[in-house]
Amino acid sequence: MKNLKIAIQKSGRLNEKSVQLLKNCGLDFENYKSSLITTASNFNLEILFLRDDDIPGYVEQGIADLGIVGENVIDETQAQVNYLQRLGFGKCSLKIAIPRDSSIRELKDLNGKSIATSYPVILQSFLDEHDINADIQIISGSVEIAPGLGLSDAICDIVSTGGTLKSNGLKAFADVRKSEAILIGRDGLEDNQTVAELLQRIQSVLRAKETKYVVLNVERVNLPKITELLHGVKSPTVVPLAEEGWVAVHTVISEEDFWGKINVLKSAGAQGIVVMPIEKIIL
Repeated sequence: MKNLKIAIQKSGRLNEKSVQLLKNCGLDFENYKSSLITTASNFNLEILFLRDDDIPGYVEQGIADLGIVGENVIDETQAQVNYLQRLGFGKCSLKIAIPRDSSIRELKDLNGKSIATSYPVILQSFLDEHDINADIQIISGSVEIAPGLGLSDAICDIVSTGGTLKSNGLKAFADVRKSEAILIGRDGLEDNQTVAELLQRIQSVLRAKETKYVVLNVERVNLPKITELLHGVKSPTVVPLAEEGWVAVHTVISEEDFWGKINVLKSAGAQGIVVMPIEKIIL
């Protein structure tokens, strides 16, 4: 059987989490930093390590079947690929930033100004949407230094924490778009069983990451209140305890939902609440 090929970032902010996601899916492979390709020993999969800008094009052309890449890169390259799964990591925003002492106050003030960016396609779309006529200066790397060098009045770049902007005397001015890592695929994979299995593994890992396994003790008389609060994947598991009239409730709940319900659970009679991580959830 021909190996499936997936392209991930060779280096950069998505590399480590992409590799970790695949390993969490039970794939055994070496992450060769000096190599462009490695093969999983226990799955029909080859991993290609590429520049992020090249990944959408490789998938569109069928050189790679799948890819993990930032949504912003897909939009910028305008590659015709299929979105298979949002992955929940690599979240960031593409923002327009201006010098802290800039006279720009409103979006319309960008008219006639110059904006440095590595994302001219996305930026132009944003400017067109807001009827702004600005001069786009295309810069590859170190965009944040452009205003300080007199190359532009503003920049449009990826912002995660804002630390780089601050250190270069800039401040965020306008949100252009949000982005996160996406699993993409080429056309013609609809009936590919290997893709379906890999996608199932990825989705099971993502579900597990968002949920916790909860065990708690409660008097049987209070059980209806607890089961009403905790629905689980299908319904909670209830196990009698050695102490007469008490049961243990086992269930799965989203972590966010749990913290919102913990005080209500305690008020309903829950005791000895234990919260544990889940490795995978397969529906």
